[in-house]
Amino acid sequence: MISSHQAACQLQIQSSQPGAGLQFSFWLDEQTIIDILTKRTYSQRREIAFAYERRAKKDMVSALKGALSGSLETVILGLMKSPSQYDASEIRGSIKGLGTDEETLIEMLCSRSNSELVEIKKVYKELFKKELEKDVAGDTSGNFAKLLVALVKAKRAAASAIVDYDKIDQDARALYESGVKIKGTDVPTWISIMTERSVPHLQKVFDRYKSYSPYDMQESIRKEVKGDVQSSFLVLAQCIENKQLFFANRLHDAMKSKGAKEKLLTRIVVSRCEVDLRKVCNEYKAHFGQSLQQTISEHTKGDYQKALLSLCGPEE
Repeated sequence: MISSHQAACQLQIQSSQPGAGLQFSFWLDEQTIIDILTKRTYSQRREIAFAYERRAKKDMVSALKGALSGSLETVILGLMKSPSQYDASEIRGSIKGLGTDEETLIEMLCSRSNSELVEIKKVYKELFKKELEKDVAGDTSGNFAKLLVALVKAKRAAASAIVDYDKIDQDARALYESGVKIKGTDVPTWISIMTERSVPHLQKVFDRYKSYSPYDMQESIRKEVKGDVQSSFLVLAQCIENKQLFFANRLHDAMKSKGAKEKLLTRIVVSRCEVDLRKVCNEYKAHFGQSLQQTISEHTKGDYQKALLSLCGPEE
């Protein structure tokens, strides 16, 4: 592995024009950018950026903006943010201005862990001088707002080595009695249980739930609630059951027709590349019968494709 200084040198090309005096121009080529930046962690990319700035006397992010365009630029600039900065920016983009991108907002808030949400809130305030909880509450309404705000509060219990079978049974019964068993749905009870219990606990609750309800948890959600509330609870339940399979399904949705939904594809690959992208690749292959890399190759092209494939790594 080359050092950050060597990487910065590779990214920097210096030239001077005869007779122009001491004037330097610095430019970056796409293949070098892809080769170096997609194969490093965020902390290593920051070291490279610092080394580049010292050597070139120019901000590397600004240089990248000048050198790149289109989908490749979106990927590379996303990689130059920390995971929490990237998530905070994506959330901000989903609620900024007229209208709300509910799909993105739901995906981001319902799929992040407690510790990730705590960090996202902190970074969101640093970047935008606003409270994430207030922005989410102001841009949504009703039970949809209550569910997302409950997630942003990050009150989910930590996983415990002790399995409380009585509590598992109580929660499973409460989910059934506040939903399928009655006319209408006691949504606040669902919100409380599904945003405050640990993930391992809820996995056991969902399993136990089947002994009370004729439907599993996802089927019950589809029957009991509608619209954005349904979408949010479904993402939450899918991530509780198998988060990597949830992202594999989202990637499949992004590429199931001709071409690709590049915004969705980029967001998932960039946001998960240092979290669990290898596991997502494994789930994708197991569930859809072909590798994520092969699917990306079929639905994307050029330097954008090269960057995504590099982030995914080789097929296993």
